[in-house]
Amino acid sequence: MASQIRDDIGFYAWVSLADAGATVSYHRGFLAVDTGSLMSRLTPSQQTTLRGIAEAAWRASEQNLVHLVQERLGPDLFEYRAIARPKQPSTPTSERLVAAH
Repeated sequence: MASQIRDDIGFYAWVSLADAGATVSYHRGFLAVDTGSLMSRLTPSQQTTLRGIAEAAWRASEQNLVHLVQERLGPDLFEYRAIARPKQPSTPTSERLVAAH
């Protein structure tokens, strides 16, 4: 499964469009090392982009929009995935206004 996510904006776009149960891989490697360690094989720019994606994934998880999972593929090699959760029905604007008064 190749990552379709290029940056944090792309991750948020995927979350907003994903159907419940849809899965996206947002990194393959070792996230803790690849986001800023001197041992990372990524360039500083790639590390910054990856940190943005990882932070976006975490925020989406905190907002109950996705489940975050990882699969161990080998020593120091993981695939990090987000699974879209069912979207909560939104309250129409008119109902929100009435409820606020």
